[in-house]
Amino acid sequence: MSKKLSFPKNKIKVLLVEGIHQDAADKMRAEGFSVELISTGLDEGELIEKIKDVTILGLRSKTQVTKKVLDNAPRLLAIGAFCIGTNQIDLQECLKKGVVVFNAPYSNTRSVVELAIAEMILLMRNLPDKIQGMHLGSWQKSASSSNEIRGKALGLIGYGNIGSQLSILAESMGLKVYYYDIEEKLALGNAIKCNSLEELLNVADIISLHVDGRPENVKMITSREFSMMKDGVIFINLSRGKVVEINALKDAIESGKVRGSAVDVFPSEPKNNKEEFQSALRGLPNTILTPHIGGSTLEAQINIAAFVPEMLTSFVNTGNTGSSVNFPRLQLSPFEDGHRLIHIHRNEAGVLGKIDICLAKHGINILGQYLKTNESIGYVITDIDTEYPKDVISELKSIEGSIRVRVLY
Repeated sequence: MSKKLSFPKNKIKVLLVEGIHQDAADKMRAEGFSVELISTGLDEGELIEKIKDVTILGLRSKTQVTKKVLDNAPRLLAIGAFCIGTNQIDLQECLKKGVVVFNAPYSNTRSVVELAIAEMILLMRNLPDKIQGMHLGSWQKSASSSNEIRGKALGLIGYGNIGSQLSILAESMGLKVYYYDIEEKLALGNAIKCNSLEELLNVADIISLHVDGRPENVKMITSREFSMMKDGVIFINLSRGKVVEINALKDAIESGKVRGSAVDVFPSEPKNNKEEFQSALRGLPNTILTPHIGGSTLEAQINIAAFVPEMLTSFVNTGNTGSSVNFPRLQLSPFEDGHRLIHIHRNEAGVLGKIDICLAKHGINILGQYLKTNESIGYVITDIDTEYPKDVISELKSIEGSIRVRVLY
């Protein structure tokens, strides 16, 4: 094996599942990687079978990366989530095994925002029912239950990348925007911060959810929260399926508490397009159900297919973790005139000193060394300017607390 590369690029196997855009596969093949593209999601057993010799895994929201999967992935270095959320990946187990995870936090933001605005308008005009009626031959020309969105109060639960961009566009259309977030977020434009979820639920004519999939958010909206909302509220969930108690939403729609609803995400979703979609929300009045397509525009998928592979290849080639969601973040330029060593270890006292002692024992001069830690692991990049004996790598691996050692070049 050449000391210029940890292993030849054509030996790096990339598995992309769930119909990731072809541009991503093309970009990684151009890098010299071996790429397999699968159009559907994989269940745990199927993924275990596929991942045994995979170096980089790319997925979207359906494929679950569990501890059992990771236990069967000895060569896995990195995972790319070609979406915003990463709750389908066991991030803590990835840390323990030295697997870095990247996502695409901005690439499909605009697509989700546009869908939310479109659904607000459709629901305020009661168009889902009118459209369905027309297909059945029913002509119901009336202004009853039909309103403009201008002047209405929009309540945003979650004010991150999507919620804040929706805030700006909604305000430009004449909506008065309120928001609630558990983290301190600066209001954009004339948006008004609510100090509690209850405060937001009481004031909003339209409620739109934009929260992440952390465990604390499971069943954030139940019958209790629906009871706090205005009668005739419009309710939209484009965030995570488990955030809303589906039967509580069904009851709220049937009682008229919710006059219109749009749901794009569900607690249980089909693995592929051939499976039947099952939900208690099917057939309800003025209800828009979409198959988890908030970010599924060609523009978004092209953006994601450019962004995530760039993060993955940069990590493989230089060790950069600047955009990782689970690793300590280091961002470095390529090192031209020597070798770059990567050491991932448990965050324990004295590991860096042992690395330096090992290199010094072999007369190896350190030209640059960079350490970042989080509560679980330490991530060290060391640039050296000399050849090194093969047993140096073995000795680095044998340091107590070591998780993974790589030679980049």
